[in-house]
Amino acid sequence: MDYILRATAGNGSVRVFVANTRETVEKAFEFHKTSPVISAALGRALTGAAMMGSMLKGEDDLLTITIKGDGPAGNITVTSDSKARVKGYVSNPRVDLPLNENGKLDVKSAVGEGTLTVIKDMGMKEPYVGQIPLQTGEIAEDLTYYFAKSEQTPSAVALGVLVDKDYTIKQAGGFIIQIMPDADDDIIFSLEIKLHEMEPMTTMFEKGMSVEDIMDYLIGDLDPVILDKVPVEYYCNCSRERVEKALISIGKKEIAKILEEDGKATLHCHFCNKDYDFDENDLLNLIKEENKEEKK
Repeated sequence: MDYILRATAGNGSVRVFVANTRETVEKAFEFHKTSPVISAALGRALTGAAMMGSMLKGEDDLLTITIKGDGPAGNITVTSDSKARVKGYVSNPRVDLPLNENGKLDVKSAVGEGTLTVIKDMGMKEPYVGQIPLQTGEIAEDLTYYFAKSEQTPSAVALGVLVDKDYTIKQAGGFIIQIMPDADDDIIFSLEIKLHEMEPMTTMFEKGMSVEDIMDYLIGDLDPVILDKVPVEYYCNCSRERVEKALISIGKKEIAKILEEDGKATLHCHFCNKDYDFDENDLLNLIKEENKEEKK
């Protein structure tokens, strides 16, 4: 089971989130049939969104991260709720690129240059929107920059996806460490040394380390307090009923036009690649329902 371990350390002056998201990223691969480099890009974004979603306070709060780059991957969109249920998609899921100079999947070239936008819908009149120029296109560094610039919270973000030879997901996970204003220099120095020396997340998972082991490595000597364990899952909440509402929202004139021109409609969910078909009778019934509503 995928999950995020949340903790504080140094008398609450440090917040830490460590996640294992292998099954979640595997589910995304199954839905979108992503190439290895896109599995890495989407998997990193989903992992980051899950941890950031778990920071939301309200039951109905939603977080969306959009990465718009000029690379061949196109746009990456991921969302998370406060329960760390995530979903996402990429404009071009089957982009294939040669490995980079380090022999790693070249996420940077797939994403390119552009912007990263974070939207938090917390039930207020207007959602919170923070946007930064992409720093590297590697996603973890971009989120680190986002936290510093848009939320004024010094943070360290690590995200990793290891793709197997058959394109399935071998390992996936990440962490976010945030320094609160009252953190003293010794704590910051200790964390900087750990971050400088530590191996990539996927390497640690490959060695058999658990989320708890990684958490202990990061803050074991800083009096950690484990707060909770949050399950993570790939969850698409689309349904025929929701899609029907979307169709109704375009108005009966537009539905009548579709009926006249095509005689049917197919609506597609980008997040889980499911198609919803509405035949002639379905469309006629929607128009009838609208007429009834108008007479009330």
